[in-house]
Amino acid sequence: MRAYVLITIEAGRGTEIQNALREAGIAQVDQVAGTYDVVAVIEDSDPKRIGELVIGTIQRTDGVVSTVTLLTIG
Repeated sequence: MRAYVLITIEAGRGTEIQNALREAGIAQVDQVAGTYDVVAVIEDSDPKRIGELVIGTIQRTDGVVSTVTLLTIG
């Protein structure tokens, strides 16, 4: 299962947050232009583990303002 996590962050902290999430074990983290600032891609066979990463890691990262999680269905 794959999830795309759309992340809004505090201004000017993109590289810092991108590096922090990579250090926390999230392999694909990209800064983007548009409504959201950073997109993380999480893959795990257990949807509960994806939720734990979003709530326990991404949302608790200093500078993260909000997240939207999109789970793949096919």
